[in-house]
Amino acid sequence: MGRLATLDWIMIGLYFALIFGVAWWVSGRRKETHQSSAGYFLAGRNVGWFVVGAALFASNIGSEHLVGLAGTGYDSGVAVGQFEVLASLILLILGWLFVPFYLRSGVYTMPEFLERRYSAGARWYLAVISIVGYVLTKISVTLYAGGIVYEVLLGGGFWTGALVIVLATGVYTVLGGLRAVLYTETMQTVMLIGGSVLVTLIGLHELGGWGVLRSSLDSSFFDMWQPMSHPSFPWTGILFGAPILGVWYWCTDQYIVQRVLSANGVDDARRGTILGGYLKLLPLFIFVIPGLVAAALVNAGQLDLARADHALPEMIRVLLPVGVRGLVVAGFLAALMSSLAAVFNSCSTLITWDVYRKLRPAASERQLVVVGKMSTLALVGFGLLWIPLMKYISGQLYVYLQSVQAYISPPIAAVFLLGVFWKRVNAKGTIASLLTGFVLGTARLVLELAKGSLSGLPYWYADINFLHFAILLFAVCTAVLVVVSLATPPERDDKLAGLTFATASAPRVADAAVTARLSSAPAWRRRDVWLSVLLAACVGLVWLYFTG
Repeated sequence: MGRLATLDWIMIGLYFALIFGVAWWVSGRRKETHQSSAGYFLAGRNVGWFVVGAALFASNIGSEHLVGLAGTGYDSGVAVGQFEVLASLILLILGWLFVPFYLRSGVYTMPEFLERRYSAGARWYLAVISIVGYVLTKISVTLYAGGIVYEVLLGGGFWTGALVIVLATGVYTVLGGLRAVLYTETMQTVMLIGGSVLVTLIGLHELGGWGVLRSSLDSSFFDMWQPMSHPSFPWTGILFGAPILGVWYWCTDQYIVQRVLSANGVDDARRGTILGGYLKLLPLFIFVIPGLVAAALVNAGQLDLARADHALPEMIRVLLPVGVRGLVVAGFLAALMSSLAAVFNSCSTLITWDVYRKLRPAASERQLVVVGKMSTLALVGFGLLWIPLMKYISGQLYVYLQSVQAYISPPIAAVFLLGVFWKRVNAKGTIASLLTGFVLGTARLVLELAKGSLSGLPYWYADINFLHFAILLFAVCTAVLVVVSLATPPERDDKLAGLTFATASAPRVADAAVTARLSSAPAWRRRDVWLSVLLAACVGLVWLYFTG
């Protein structure tokens, strides 16, 4: 544990005292946090746009990004940043396309929205697949990344780090529900950006500047558009496959959308997504570029790495001065905890609202909150058990996360997108599409785990690039959804009221509170349009600069 100085440990202690103090203050500030399901799971539905935007960023950017983005940047260059840049555009789709439908429906969860649009079977499918997906991706990957950060920066054991992080996170997640998570996530956003910018600037200074970095590495490291044959980030997969993953993650996943559902109204929700879009331009520069800096420092003999995933933690340990290093380490560890707290809260919402409440519809508000607080323990255990299997899927942490998402996201993205745009798709088509996607995606995951012993068609199926696989699976699931829907009777219009573009004029929920949250000020809308156009232009400039 001698890798940090005494002053570093003092800064870490002070920062965590502040985090837990904020969580305690927020949890005690409003009694409904503990007494009502709306207060505990959706923070009372009165969160402002800045907190929504900051929470979208902080809950997404956990230590799996800090470790994985820099590690993949170290190995492959800026191409991995495409997922972050594309997210800026996908967040605009969330804010402008999906938010009005979600708020109009008055739902707590995404599975609940699918039940209103399609059927109870669709709700059960999404609830179960989301909970399992959280174990396979978010919980286990965050614990794995936390173990690496703990091991490299603090000198402790990998498993000790993972366990400590789980216990510490559980305390303030249970303490205050979504409101405590949202406010601590806002603090993490400031620390994440500040600490990462500092590491990037100091690394570039040690190297000799941006020009030295460009000349130290192959030009392909600075090209976001890799050839079609690239093993991880072919341009075809980025252009056509990554948006499928993005729509599922940013527009339909409970983990992200729950922050939007907590907004005070449609204006706050939309503006929060626009702020989140601007913030998502930063990871390319403050997480991926440090990986390139680490590669150049290694080439120059100024840094020594055991493996790629150690790039950013090792730069923090070696380059930052005493005291500052402790504060940045605290911020990164807290960011990991923030990400884990977000998934714990979202997962407990799914378990409580879409499983327990469906089985016991007469459950009291107090029972729902208690179940929400207790439901994450088994998930933590499953997450820890899954970590040893991750190495069989990908040696790079971030690529692992994206590849597993490519196996579960296409059918979900298909039923949400077509469900909003076209009222003719129905429950039978949805179930057929979801089950088809599940079978094909599960087969891919199983075959990839055993790829070393395969040959012929099974090997091709297991070896096809995960982004290309996402395109293929989305096309198949969309075709099944359309064909089965057209071959079966359509849904009744009164059932679809307010849930599709064709029926948007008929509100689903005739409730004064819901109507108030849907009202939009014209001045806000005009500003948001121009801010959205500017954000799209910024994405175009990033693509233009990082084109070989």
